[in-house]
Amino acid sequence: METNKKNNFEFSANFSLKFFLSLFLCLLVRLIPFRVPNIEPIFATTMPMSKAYGAFSAFSFAVLSVLLYDIVTGTLGVQTFFTTLAYGLIALWSASYFKNKKGNTSDYVRFAIFGTLAFDAMTGLTVGPIFFHQSFLASLIGQIPFTILHLFGNVALAFILSPAIYHLLIRKKEKQETSTIKILNPKTI
Repeated sequence: METNKKNNFEFSANFSLKFFLSLFLCLLVRLIPFRVPNIEPIFATTMPMSKAYGAFSAFSFAVLSVLLYDIVTGTLGVQTFFTTLAYGLIALWSASYFKNKKGNTSDYVRFAIFGTLAFDAMTGLTVGPIFFHQSFLASLIGQIPFTILHLFGNVALAFILSPAIYHLLIRKKEKQETSTIKILNPKTI
């Protein structure tokens, strides 16, 4: 019983460190001056976060990533609500999608394509027409080059970063599960 409590604490501390380090690194990348605005690591980190730790962690990570950036940059506004809602929904969808997937590169790339299209439709086609009285056609036409660049960035980062991030997120978790299995395996007793 005592060993189980110790393992849970170690897992919790390990998870917290990785979660907040991921938030911090995403924020730092997003704060790089003159960076293309729709090429960012939130999506590439949310997918492996959902695979490794589930829906709540992925949702929290995605929402906090957007909120922290908007607070630090002083850009908190109506778009923050739509962006956090969209990223939160994408994170929940990601957790559902990756629940029965291996989490290999093609899974990440595939989800990045569909998730980016859904995200850009939820944000790019709503905020302009609803709050800035932009016509839907103007919003749609303006969204096309943004979405192309967003797709390129998210697919490239999903291909390059997501598998590596997943590996880093689960490394200690797998070691703990393996050691627990060895302890409970009657052949090793």
